[in-house]
Amino acid sequence: MRKLKDKVAVVTGAAGGIGRATALSLADAGCALALVDVDEVGLAATARSVEAKGQAVSAHVVSVADRAQMLALPAEVIAAHGAVHVLVNNAGVNMMTPFTEMALDDFDWVLGIDLMGVVHGCKAFLPHLLAADAAHIVNVSSMAALVGMPTQSAYCAAKAAVRAFSESLYTELGQTRVGVSCVMPGTTRTNILANGRASDPALHARLVGLMSRYAPGPERVARAIVRAIRQEEAQVMVCPDAHALAGLQRGSPALVRTALRWLGGRVG
Repeated sequence: MRKLKDKVAVVTGAAGGIGRATALSLADAGCALALVDVDEVGLAATARSVEAKGQAVSAHVVSVADRAQMLALPAEVIAAHGAVHVLVNNAGVNMMTPFTEMALDDFDWVLGIDLMGVVHGCKAFLPHLLAADAAHIVNVSSMAALVGMPTQSAYCAAKAAVRAFSESLYTELGQTRVGVSCVMPGTTRTNILANGRASDPALHARLVGLMSRYAPGPERVARAIVRAIRQEEAQVMVCPDAHALAGLQRGSPALVRTALRWLGGRVG
């Protein structure tokens, strides 16, 4: 999908982080934006930034985990913009708790947003994307889709499922005008960890501090998302640690499992 000017893009999780950076990058490319999030204040701030770039924008306070809200969303977007061409399923949450200590409600919370939010977005918008002259779906997964990380069972399960789901969509939609990309960022400087749930507050705080100091900003992922849309890339790794992990996993999966098991013995 080479041309983005005058297209309409829907971005979930747009109140901050990768979602906000992606919305602004798409606005720079000439897109009108439909912004989706549960954070009304953050959503309004992103909308103001899009407006400052001269692009039409609408804000939709919707939970991606709520099937009814998501199935009603396309009608709101069409009413505001008249069409939809790009869908970026980005909304996500994180939880750091060993599975043995995790409540099943917390597991459902992660899967409801990180996996079912993607499924809901695709199911709701696909009829409109298929009717467009050209369209594209971006599902944001994670490097956590590649391995099972300690204290991250729900997150890893959800992101691995997003990766597999995206590959299935890619094959099913191959004869249509709808492209599909799965973007897998590494550690990125966003609030997903800070706003997540954790069983070890001290470890959680240390990791949040490290992320804020050393992780690349969300703009790097946003640029990769826009590039994936333009070049119709099926799978994209972003950030140095994601590339490193993917390389290690290909070259020595046993070593990766051993290292993660060792780490699990110290944080579990």
